Amino acid sequence: MPAEFPDFRLGTVLATSFTGTLSERHGTPVERIPTPRRLVDWLAVSGLAVDSCTTAQLERARELREAVHAAATAAALHEALPASAVDVLNDVSVRGRAAAVLTPEGSRRWRLDPASCVEDALGVIAADAIGIVAGERDGKLALCASPTCRAAFFDSSQSRTRKWCDMNTCGNRQKKARFHANHPRTGTAGRTGTS
Repeated sequence: MPAEFPDFRLGTVLATSFTGTLSERHGTPVERIPTPRRLVDWLAVSGLAVDSCTTAQLERARELREAVHAAATAAALHEALPASAVDVLNDVSVRGRAAAVLTPEGSRRWRLDPASCVEDALGVIAADAIGIVAGERDGKLALCASPTCRAAFFDSSQSRTRKWCDMNTCGNRQKKARFHANHPRTGTAGRTGTS
């Protein structure tokens, strides 16, 4: 993957990981799928490999991403689901063609056939989002506690008290900020000897 693109932030839940392709929504946004090729890359590492993507398909993917984020955010806040987000999720879901298959380990995976296209992969993401928002999984939707992030994520921890979409990014950043606020640097710190 080219170095000029930010790394993907992959989670264990497909739909909310997809919303993470745009991070820092309330700060300086970081677009992780800026080109059609990057969407193809993200789909591949997410188990939904397709051969190509057009600019129009990338725009449709971003529309789906924002619909998932809007619906997940509303669900996390126990608010009414935005009608426009529901319409996009349903439309993308019914247009996709993929099959659920059982792995030898007993988990479900999605299989696209060799002729599958971006719309089929997006249909899987939409179906996953519908299942999460509908409450079909053991866990809960939550929003990242970082004021610049506020990403929707699926909390399947035992206590259901997770605060961060990703402890390695948002969680560590917030912990560092708290540390620096509680331990201000002084002008004499780190000096040795005399002048």
